[in-house]
Amino acid sequence: MSVEDVAAPPPPPSLGRAPAEGDHEEARIILGQRESSFRKDLQWLLFNKYVPSLIQDGPQCGLVALWMATHLLQPPKTVVLETLVQVAKDNGYTKQGEMFSVMRILHCLMNDICSDRLDFNHEPCLRNGHKAHWAVVSGVLLGLRQGCVDSRHFPPDLTLPWLHLSQNEASVSWPTDGVKEVFVLAKQGKSLCYQLWKFELVTQSNSQLKEMDPQRASDGMRYVLPPGGVQDGLAGQLLLLHTNTQKS
Repeated sequence: MSVEDVAAPPPPPSLGRAPAEGDHEEARIILGQRESSFRKDLQWLLFNKYVPSLIQDGPQCGLVALWMATHLLQPPKTVVLETLVQVAKDNGYTKQGEMFSVMRILHCLMNDICSDRLDFNHEPCLRNGHKAHWAVVSGVLLGLRQGCVDSRHFPPDLTLPWLHLSQNEASVSWPTDGVKEVFVLAKQGKSLCYQLWKFELVTQSNSQLKEMDPQRASDGMRYVLPPGGVQDGLAGQLLLLHTNTQKS
């Protein structure tokens, strides 16, 4: 997924630590820090699958996000970022590591994830694509109407009793009007730690990706844009990966 990103002020000390591994460990820390911002009249349910972190070197955010996402697919061999970069270059998709096309990201994956933009605080923003930045979404936090979450199937967390955790074997079902708030858990190549974003802001940011940053376009470097430019390559698009290999 691609959002827009702008340089940020120094992050708070809690975000400078090494990332915690595990599906729920780091999410607990983030949610605990922001506990007062969640509605107390809702039941909160967390789904997440851990992805590793990697800081990008240059404009590689799309390929770094793809590298993170491939770990969810449990590939038979180790995926190396340099290999993904070379595949993209060999196919004429990139010059510097930049990726402005969801379909070309998919082709890189098939040969060897969703598109947003980030603001100065590494949150999605609305700048027409001038700061387009890829992220991999690995989790979702749902605020549900009271009575929608069965604690027998989704036990409350021991440290955050208001938070219910998903279990892989638990089936998911609730009334269509039960979901009141939605956040996504995402990682991107400018931070080692998870980011928690409102889903509404992510979709708004993703849908208005229109053009390359004029400063980047005139920096003297060569970049590869798909037919139709940034808008046709990224706007309103995401790449959904799943591990369902059952034959139909």
